[in-house]
Order: sequence, then C-alpha cells, then structure tokens
Amino acid sequence: MTYAKVIVNPSAGAGKTAKVWPDVLAALRSAGLDFDYDLTTARGQTTEIARMAAMQGYKLVVSVGGDGTANEVANGLFQSGCLDNVALGIVATGTGCDYIRTIGTPPDYREACQRLVSPKRLAVDLGIVEFINGGKAMSRIFLNSAGAGLDAEITRATKKQLKFLSPKLSYLSGLLWALLSYRNRDIWLRIDEEMEARKACMVLMSIGKFGGGGMLAAPDADPGDGLFDVMVVGDVAKPALIWALGRVYRGTHLTHSKVMTKRAREVEIRPVQPIAVQADGELLGEAPAKFKIMHAVLQVVV
Repeated sequence: MTYAKVIVNPSAGAGKTAKVWPDVLAALRSAGLDFDYDLTTARGQTTEIARMAAMQGYKLVVSVGGDGTANEVANGLFQSGCLDNVALGIVATGTGCDYIRTIGTPPDYREACQRLVSPKRLAVDLGIVEFINGGKAMSRIFLNSAGAGLDAEITRATKKQLKFLSPKLSYLSGLLWALLSYRNRDIWLRIDEEMEARKACMVLMSIGKFGGGGMLAAPDADPGDGLFDVMVVGDVAKPALIWALGRVYRGTHLTHSKVMTKRAREVEIRPVQPIAVQADGELLGEAPAKFKIMHAVLQVVV
C-alpha cells in the first residue's frame, strides 16, 4: 500500500479547512489510507514539506486546502526533482476549488478521501511562469491558470479584503473593486513565434477549464494536451466588460469581438506599461513574464 504525506493548510477557505479537518482526518482513516500529516502555519511551508516528502520517498503527497494549497504542493514536488516517482492527491476544502472541476476530483471530501486509495492516475501538464518581483527574476509552477492584467488586479483585490464571501461573490466583488482604477495596458505579446504590439485588458494562459470560483474561462482546455489555451481580452471598455461577464460563467465569451484565443506552448509578455502577474489565484509580481507548458509531467490521483 502507498504510504502518503498529507499536508493540511488550516487557513484555506477563510479558515474552513481548520473546522472540517477533524472530519477529513476521520475520512482518511476510514478510507484505509496509510499516511502521516503536517498542519502548516506559515506561507511557503507547504512547498517545503512537499519537496522534502518527495525526496524522502513518499509516493503520494496529498493537499488538503484550496487551489493555492495544491499549487504550493505542486511547486514542492517539482522542486524535489522527483516528479517521476510521486503523485499528487487533492482533498478540496478551500474557497474556489476550480482545478478539481477540470480533473474530476470529487468536491465532497469524503469521496475525495476514498479516491486516494485508488490506483487511477491522470497525467497532467504543468505551467511555469518567469516574472519579476521586487526587481528580482523569479519563477513559479502553476496547475490551473496564470495571467497578466485585470485578472491579476482582481486577485489583488480579492486577497486583500474579500475572502469572507462565497467564491462567486468574492470574485465579482474583486472585479468591481479592481475596475475602479484599472486601465488597459500597452504590451508586446509573443504567442509561440508570433510577436505583436497591442493594448490588452488581460492575457490568460489556461491548463484547466475553470477560474474565479466557477467561471468557465477556457471551456476547451485539456489539462494533458501539452498546450495552453490562451485568451487575450483586448481593449474592451469597462461597461462592455461588465455586460459580458455572465457569458464567462456559461463559457460563451470566446466569440466576443474583443476576445482572441489561441493554443500555444509558450507565451511572453513584455510591458510598455506596468502589468501585474498572477498564477493559480496568487499575485506573483509583474511582467516581463514568460509562460511555458510542461507536458504530462505530474500524476494526479483521480
């Protein structure tokens, strides 16, 4: 039987994870999983625990929390250099939980715990983004999506003050807050080998289909096809953006005249004006930024 490391982020989901953890622990034991666990207390600790677990030979590392927790675990597994020998399990107890909507992990923690003893694995892509933070070049792995522009500003607004709301209301409130001061940016955009100058509201690189607490941002995305689904929202006016918002939840926004979509392995953003960058709902820094896909490098329990 696979021996697992379970990493719990008690603060995920605005503290929801701390409340349900005793029940999740009971469900893990009921499922027959052979494991030990750590509860994190500081930012970045999840990544380090996951990295060490993979290096120590754990064959399964389980994230208990939200999309941000799963992102940190994935970063740790990548940093370990042991991706060929370890799988990621996800028990979603966070706010948005968008990634599991694509890969098929059950949203109910009891069912998710039962799945962890299954031998079924899904080979998924990972993205890596290079960006600037505090004047330093940095990089980060992402599971679901990353982008620059308005979506990063929404992330900033949502993380600062709106976590107590439901995922949908949190995102919508963050959007309205960000729109108060946001202006579309002039950028140089390279998608694979094609470079062009344009004014953009946002550029989103998706591996999974969903974002923003249930928005069907990339309805055709396949997490194992080796390609980003790239969405470029052009120089759209704010009233038109708000008016079209409902289309994103239905996945019908891709036909909007200001939306361009492509599939690509690499995207680069060179800013003419400062533009913020996010990945998996975490504000990272600013462009210049490069986004690259790594095909089917991570095994996820489904």
